[in-house]
Amino acid sequence: MIRRRTGRVVGNVPHAITSFVGRERDIREVRKLLTTARLVTLTGVGGVGKTRLATEVAAVQPFPDGVWLVDLARVSDAELVAGAVMTSLGIIDMSNRSAESQLVDHLAGLDALLVLDNCEHLVDSSGALCEHLLRSCAELRILATSREALRIVGEHVYPVQPLSLPASGTTITPTALAAFEAPTLLLERARAVRPEFTVSEGEMEAVARVCHRLDGIPLAIELAASRLRSLTMSGLLERLDDRFTLLDFDARATVPRQRTLRALIDWSYGLSRPAERLLWARLSVFAGEFTLAAAESVCSGPDLPRGRILDLIDHLITQSILVFASTDGPPRYRMLETIREYGWHRLTELGETEARCERHCDYYLALAERSAETWNGPGQAAGLAELRTEHGNLRAALDWATNEPDAAPKALSLVTALRYHWCADGFLADGRQWTERALRCGSPDLPERIPALWAAAWVMLLQGDHDQADRALAECVARAAAVDDRRVIAWASSLGATSAMFRGHLAQAIQTHERVLADFPDDDDLTRFSLFQLAMSQAHAGTDAAQETARQAIALADARGEQWSKSLALWSLGFNQHMHGEYDAAVASTCAALEIQTAFNDRVATTLMLELLAWISAARNEFRRAAWLLGAIGSEWRRIGTSITAFGPYLATPHETCERATAAALPEAIQRAERMRGEGLDHDQVIVRTLESFTETTESVREDVLTVRERQVAELVAQGLSNRQIAQRLVVSPRTVDRHIENILGKLDFSSRAQVAAWMARPQ
Repeated sequence: MIRRRTGRVVGNVPHAITSFVGRERDIREVRKLLTTARLVTLTGVGGVGKTRLATEVAAVQPFPDGVWLVDLARVSDAELVAGAVMTSLGIIDMSNRSAESQLVDHLAGLDALLVLDNCEHLVDSSGALCEHLLRSCAELRILATSREALRIVGEHVYPVQPLSLPASGTTITPTALAAFEAPTLLLERARAVRPEFTVSEGEMEAVARVCHRLDGIPLAIELAASRLRSLTMSGLLERLDDRFTLLDFDARATVPRQRTLRALIDWSYGLSRPAERLLWARLSVFAGEFTLAAAESVCSGPDLPRGRILDLIDHLITQSILVFASTDGPPRYRMLETIREYGWHRLTELGETEARCERHCDYYLALAERSAETWNGPGQAAGLAELRTEHGNLRAALDWATNEPDAAPKALSLVTALRYHWCADGFLADGRQWTERALRCGSPDLPERIPALWAAAWVMLLQGDHDQADRALAECVARAAAVDDRRVIAWASSLGATSAMFRGHLAQAIQTHERVLADFPDDDDLTRFSLFQLAMSQAHAGTDAAQETARQAIALADARGEQWSKSLALWSLGFNQHMHGEYDAAVASTCAALEIQTAFNDRVATTLMLELLAWISAARNEFRRAAWLLGAIGSEWRRIGTSITAFGPYLATPHETCERATAAALPEAIQRAERMRGEGLDHDQVIVRTLESFTETTESVREDVLTVRERQVAELVAQGLSNRQIAQRLVVSPRTVDRHIENILGKLDFSSRAQVAAWMARPQ
């Protein structure tokens, strides 16, 4: 990791788990090259250590604006290269602009290093992207790894050679052997798997010969060393003599070292038990990491019982075929890409690729559908976090389903099940790509197409593409009406009302939402979805019903333990309170909404909440706060790729009023400094800073709004007394206590006695 002068970590280069043997000269040379060259490509045979060398260089190379690692091994489509870079840089892509242009906007002016790893299968697209970025971003440098050069102007190629070896036929002593990298690595890794491992002087020659057999390739040495758990060095050498043969493929298509590495992996495969080989091949269907449950579901069968999967995974980890990926949740595993590719070839030879891809798709479709089905409850944030973790596998499942004609229904079902992942989890651009791709699959008359249309429309609306959304909704309604699917029509109608609100047609939006709510009173999910939007439409229109509508949505969410729509209902309540000049109450509502959003990744919702808090700050003459919030908001909208105007013309007016008032109230230098301070915050930082900024103000406001009697009642509530007991203690009627409780809840913007008790019990 690289740290700024402030000490804050910048970049995403992972910490090494194992020691780094040798390569001191390579590190020095590559670092020196990067001081003058803007593109350095590390080339060499697979397994030679290009990735590890790149990460070691990146870990020590000083770049003020960070070092960012992008692993392209899992990217199968040349069109997705720029998107993968955006994801690694943490850029939220929710706009219609090209990924390349958004990358230029993000990287322009930054003195940073971009490490593009595993470019060999995407040489043309990787090279084109590098050339575009280097021409547009003057301070950017790129370190690439590839089995071949990218072949663009200005590229400096640095061949990564195998680890150093003693010359064949020379006398080997322990001291002499320690001077070479390959045997040093072999012995160090051997001791890692067998701490008591020692090599006699008589076996020094065997050590050297093993390293020669393996051509000094680090990955080959790592795999061979894992066998020293149960073999002597001489036994390992003997096995290499027996097994070190070429794979049965066209040798003209590869260079000798590639054939050597493939032969070593084939040898390791051959030493595995039949069940281990079968699991190895089947696990190659996963993109990146996977869980035990996923492996059991996708890879099991009559020939590989589910109950054996865990034991076999353990064996594959022992053999360095699998890597354990430590996480806070369930254990996850992954394969090195070279190993995964080898397994895929074996899976192809077994004739199982289609069957396993379908099982893989079915598993992740079921996972996505479970997440959607349980959305109407307290597990929303955890469900979205799981989908984020499985994003690579979800994309792999969609890639297979959208390329397999018979799987079109599954593709459509999957993009529909992932609707909250797309729209409430910061993946709008992916949602747009995959929903449109799924909609192009199969027959237009597939029943799964109908809900997929409104899922696509929701993505389009949040991107500000209202016309396309309306067309998708119109088709959805027409097809749903033909099969009398009233619920889908209701969802499409609710989104149609949202589109009307975004266009400023408030009467139409209110009427449609009210009709949906009247027709489907028992559908909690649809009701909550419609209520907070109805409240916003009513607030825009200036009707008195907005507050009651928002509170109804909050109460319904509380009854189900649901949080996401509650946060949006709180925001709509805060907006209505702001419209009526109730600024303190509006701050309390909006901060409560923003607090909930810390558990989610909904960039659009949080930015709308930040907008509202900026407007309130300006209205309360807190112009410095308004200025830095406006700076942060501008950065957020640019990251998303849209603006406040996409969500309705009525939102543009308070934004412009806030901008003008802040500019008029602050000297230009102060305003510029505050806005720059806000622009420098990332998404998580701006939320934390905002909540901290308003906490002290909110608490002081709450202290002042309660009367003496109301504070007495609140204190007794905190002691756990019932309303009747409070009435007896204060010698008043129960009805009077009820009224005091209602006033307290309203003034503090709380919805329960428990919140009052917690507030009273806080540190003073």
